[in-house]
Amino acid sequence: MDLKERKTKTFQIVAAYLVVYIVWGSTFFFIEKALRSFPPFVLGSIRFLIAGSLLLSYCYFKGYKLYLKKDVLQAVFIGFMLLFVDMAAIIWSEQFISSGIVVIISSAAAIWFIVFDKPKWKENFRSIPIVLGLLLGFFGVFLLFAEQIIHNNSGQENQTQALIAMVVMTLGTIGWTIGSLYSKYTQEKKEQNSESIPHLNVIVKTAWQMIVAGFTFSCVALVNGEYNRFDWREVLPSDWFSIAYLITMGSILAFSCYLWLLQERPATEVSTYAYVNPIIALLLAHLFTDHIVTSVQIMGLIVVLISVLLMNWNLYMSKRTWVKIRKQRPLKRLRYMALKSSIPRITEVSEFENRRRRKSKHK
Repeated sequence: MDLKERKTKTFQIVAAYLVVYIVWGSTFFFIEKALRSFPPFVLGSIRFLIAGSLLLSYCYFKGYKLYLKKDVLQAVFIGFMLLFVDMAAIIWSEQFISSGIVVIISSAAAIWFIVFDKPKWKENFRSIPIVLGLLLGFFGVFLLFAEQIIHNNSGQENQTQALIAMVVMTLGTIGWTIGSLYSKYTQEKKEQNSESIPHLNVIVKTAWQMIVAGFTFSCVALVNGEYNRFDWREVLPSDWFSIAYLITMGSILAFSCYLWLLQERPATEVSTYAYVNPIIALLLAHLFTDHIVTSVQIMGLIVVLISVLLMNWNLYMSKRTWVKIRKQRPLKRLRYMALKSSIPRITEVSEFENRRRRKSKHK
């Protein structure tokens, strides 16, 4: 590779990182903006049906196989658990609490992976950094709940709505975790049985997940009357931009950049998005919304991010230096990605690394 090609490749990598860092972090902000004109389940319906259809159309023109019964059936469950349950909780909660609080609670998802991943309890609870991270994570979430109880001066009714939204957000994150763990262990069983079984392309599986989520959002919006009450003519132009941004930038471009980076850079390096996204979301909430970002929220974010770092400490410390990290091979086989979410999180990275280490031991 000559100097010009290296510069081009470097520019592409930097641009992809900026998209993953900034766009994924900004989706929480644009959801809050779009909710001015779109009811929550209508918003989810439009976003995921269009994004999924666009992705599936792209795959069709690329010549990818679009249907394998076992993969599509799995996409039905995972699309429901990861994109409907979790995203419905995020979208619904942002009606009552700021996108900044939502992103902090969402960032604490690593807590629930430690709590619910029973096969790894013995390993996880013997690790001091993981246990400390778990305790810190609970403390960070507790700070947010305590702030709403003690310092919320918006009235009893608004305070109650905010607390309910935070509980719903937490339950949605737990649902995302359970769905992810199910897909993880289901995939591991398939790998043990046969490596030669054909699989759909990662983008095809993600498209099916989005379509399933969009269909579920649509059913709920029809049943609860949101579509009946929704008037397209009353949508503000800026809110059309918000939903277009969520579809094209959040659901399609950022995820595509993420997959590309995993094939060009080490997974441990790419995982740094998990620390940047919440900061971007909190900055946007502070600068461009009426919500006040308090010192307690900032403290809660710092505590949660430190807890995420500690819960992944063993992953990072297994690499002696960042120079050695940069020498790692990027991920070339990405068929596992769509089994997690269209908004992946740092816990996936450790699974990739564990899988790589297990394979290297058997060689």
